[in-house]
Amino acid sequence: MATLTVPAAVPPVAEDCEQLRKAFKGWGTNEKLIISILAHRDAAQRRAIRRAYAEAYGEELLRALNDEIHGKFERAVIQWTLDPAERDAVLANEEARKWHPGGRALVEIACTRTPSQLFAAKQAYHERFKRSLEEDVAAHITGDYRKLLVPLVTVYRYDGPEVNTSLAHSEAKILHEKIHDKAYSDDEIIRILTTRSKAQLLATFNSYNDQFGHPITKDLKADPKDEFLGTLRAIIRCFTCPDRYFEKVIRLALGGMGTDENSLTRIITTRAEVDLKLIKEAYQKRNSVPLERAVAKDTTRDYEDILLALLGAE
Repeated sequence: MATLTVPAAVPPVAEDCEQLRKAFKGWGTNEKLIISILAHRDAAQRRAIRRAYAEAYGEELLRALNDEIHGKFERAVIQWTLDPAERDAVLANEEARKWHPGGRALVEIACTRTPSQLFAAKQAYHERFKRSLEEDVAAHITGDYRKLLVPLVTVYRYDGPEVNTSLAHSEAKILHEKIHDKAYSDDEIIRILTTRSKAQLLATFNSYNDQFGHPITKDLKADPKDEFLGTLRAIIRCFTCPDRYFEKVIRLALGGMGTDENSLTRIITTRAEVDLKLIKEAYQKRNSVPLERAVAKDTTRDYEDILLALLGAE
């Protein structure tokens, strides 16, 4: 499901570090050399490169990258080079501090990571920012969004397959009643979405469809311009169909008046080692165009090259 391609014979870590050092020195930065190494190493290999580079040259690799490359290419390379938990911490911090109602990074981190991955991201957040993620979400986000997002990032969900079908049936009724009454931020809706396991939520959403003849997301489209309803739909889609959810984020990032590079970079860097192949297939099915072609059309130069490399383009 991942699109990351790693050579069958990976060079020694010391050699990768030497090549990266060479890319930073001399007449101009060798961006293609940076991509050829970092875009073809998995998380453990990138972690080893960062550690060895610091030991060999007395300088953090991320600092060297920050000094040598810039703009959207820098953002993509830095995000990719970070450890996955550290990357999630950085993305969560950025969104919490610059919160806007259309933000999706916090929802994605809370709802598409496993409980242990979310916990690791929160630990990385503690270490990097000397505060808790929950603390910053509560400090920077207000109103119904705070009421929803604080418990969403706080929970450690049960991750097993067990399902209580009678509970799913009754909670589907509760959700339908509250949505029918347009009580979208009701405590019961938030309790169900922010505490139940993924398996239990899927059973509840299936029961909703069976009882009321359509998906719960359809009833949450009463006002397409209501961003809070959009956030609720995003949470549900992250649980029920993450590949199609991410496909839509990419489609919107590429399809507007200008390219939303932040969203495009976020999805490609966070999913390349997970399920980007499925997202590519969903994009092809939905748009009849390969995702690589769409990305190449809307991006240029080194930024295009790093994204295409992570997409697994030949």
